[in-house]
Amino acid sequence: MARDINDIQRDIERTRRQLASTLDELATRTKPKNLVDDAKREATAKVRDPQVQKVLAGVGVAVVGIIAFAVLRNRKRSNELKEIKQLLAGRA
Repeated sequence: MARDINDIQRDIERTRRQLASTLDELATRTKPKNLVDDAKREATAKVRDPQVQKVLAGVGVAVVGIIAFAVLRNRKRSNELKEIKQLLAGRA
């Protein structure tokens, strides 16, 4: 069964409109501002997740612990070096 030329033209026009609409949507989605806004929205949603908050808190505690350990170790070494210098100064 052959299609009527008018039906074919209507199909072509409908397809053109759909394609134009799709291209407009893609152009809107790929604007840098929109990409940044989407990323912010997703990051905010993830940070509000209680499970993610627990992980972030754990990481924060670990980082603070490592820094505190490094500072205390550095102070201990510094004090040991001072004691060694004092002992060496007393020998001379």
